Amino acid sequence: MAETDNPEAPIVTPRTARFGEGPEGRVARRERGQSGAPSRLSGLGQFLHDVRSEMKRVSWPGFIEVRNTTLITLVAVIFFAVYLFAIDQGLSRLITLLDWVIEKLARMLGLA
Repeated sequence: MAETDNPEAPIVTPRTARFGEGPEGRVARRERGQSGAPSRLSGLGQFLHDVRSEMKRVSWPGFIEVRNTTLITLVAVIFFAVYLFAIDQGLSRLITLLDWVIEKLARMLGLA
């Protein structure tokens, strides 16, 4: 059974209406004002009102949570800085050693 595990379930046909049609897809329309300036000011006022109401719903972290996440971030940054420094120094010394070996081989073979 590809569609369902219940053979008794009714078969639902796919939706044939276009996106946005039907009762769940209706959009509330706002009437536009006659002049551009008042509607922009009222739009700005509505935006600020919406921002204030959304900011009231935000769950702000406490001091201890901010401190802990800051410490975790600093420890991670320091760890990766030291790790990448060590890798960089190791690769740098490896390249220098390989350069020295190649130079010695070239002198021994008379190529340099």
